[in-house]
Amino acid sequence: MDAAELRVICGPTAAGKSTLALALAERFGATIISADSRQVYRGFDVGTAKPSMADRTRVPHRGIDVVEPEERYSAARWSAAAGGWIAEVLAGGRVPLIVGGTGLYIRALAAGMFDEPPLDVDRRERLGGVIADLPTDALRRWCAMVDPALAHLGRTQLLRAIEIATLTGQRLSDLQRRTARPALHPVRYLVVDPGPVLAARIDARTDAMLAGGWPDEVRRLSARVPAHAPAWKASGYAWVQALVNGTVDRATARERIVIETRQYAKRQRTWFRHQLPAGSTVRLSPEDPQFNRIADGWWEGERVT
Repeated sequence: MDAAELRVICGPTAAGKSTLALALAERFGATIISADSRQVYRGFDVGTAKPSMADRTRVPHRGIDVVEPEERYSAARWSAAAGGWIAEVLAGGRVPLIVGGTGLYIRALAAGMFDEPPLDVDRRERLGGVIADLPTDALRRWCAMVDPALAHLGRTQLLRAIEIATLTGQRLSDLQRRTARPALHPVRYLVVDPGPVLAARIDARTDAMLAGGWPDEVRRLSARVPAHAPAWKASGYAWVQALVNGTVDRATARERIVIETRQYAKRQRTWFRHQLPAGSTVRLSPEDPQFNRIADGWWEGERVT
């Protein structure tokens, strides 16, 4: 395999990416680089399913606990940092393994970032006042009219697509195709997705998080992290805050977290189904009896389907 080629393990939340990545990294001398937009925030551990300290002792990790919760972190910023981590890992004689479910991070690394046009500050502020509080479904309908190729994405990306289209008269999806800077590495992908049993996996992981200290984590964070901090936008945290504050009971909080996480997983699945190149992508379910063989074949560069 060309030394510059990157391996990426991706897929929806709770699919089993981290377990597989740890096993492969331990066997083949890899360092895991997290492509997760919420694991970058310090202190937000339980609800973002960060690898444990024991796992980080087993296998070196990068991309975790990068910034404070109050900071805004973008795909462009992550991509620039990831380039440094990859170079560092390669220089140390190890193999970089990108692991995560944040599609925009993965695209930034694999397809190159693009130069966004400048936006008028006053017009952007006025538009923000109109769209910031709209329900996500309303944003999705708006985006479907102005930039349908991006209408399946999450709330933050919908807001950005609407901003670009409204303020520049150009579609963000078109700009991404026309002005992307070249990627530094060729990439091949392993998409981990357990299919219908993902719902049960999300249920089980939510229960484990709630029993494993998520409410206590939120209590500690609430004492020092401002309510407007971007880190609070991670799936489920608003409902754990409501649980801690006593405005919902545990059963309601659990139900809403599960629903929110399933919706997020659905968006991730859509992204990974449409945005990855078929010729360099292997799709694999942990339920497959040949799971380990296929994963090993992918690692070694075999074209296994």
